[in-house]
Amino acid sequence: MQRIAPIKLAARVTGLFQTVHPDSFETTAVPALTLGFGGIGGDRHGGFTRRTGGREPWYPRGTEIRNERQVSLLSPADLARIASGMDVAEIRPEWIGGNLLIEGIADFTLLPARSCLFFAGGVTIRIDGLNVPCRFSGRAVASHYPDREGLDLAFVKAAKDLRGLVGWVEKPGVIAEGEALEVRVPEQWIYRA
Repeated sequence: MQRIAPIKLAARVTGLFQTVHPDSFETTAVPALTLGFGGIGGDRHGGFTRRTGGREPWYPRGTEIRNERQVSLLSPADLARIASGMDVAEIRPEWIGGNLLIEGIADFTLLPARSCLFFAGGVTIRIDGLNVPCRFSGRAVASHYPDREGLDLAFVKAAKDLRGLVGWVEKPGVIAEGEALEVRVPEQWIYRA
């Protein structure tokens, strides 16, 4: 079995976003985020547990499970590639419920599960995996381009492997805009049954 050794990467926080209205999917830019073990206090995706949906077909919808999707992490380069693929001017992280915009990592969305983000101020976020694009996010993007039809489905196609990552808070604290971070990618291999 071929193994890939662990690596360390440097990056920077270029945007922080939080749900202001609990019923809203979109987030709003903030200068800092306070994270607890349950995620971002007051954020739509915060909490120790969450209810299942279409991403977990092995459970009946609404089953309570551990919340491994406390934080949504995005890359400006990946968002630009999605926008280009959809032939739109831009896609902002807050339109699709993003919490952190991370710059400086090539192919950010493809960081593997179990990667850890160690922020200079002391916070650690552990990556659960890809944030799979859905029509819900696509509709949010489409609402910013009302003169274009079919963008909800175009987003799902263009955002494949570019939609960002979801993770959970391993070590709480405060993250400030502009803060440096180190990404530690664990040893990897491909399991073949």
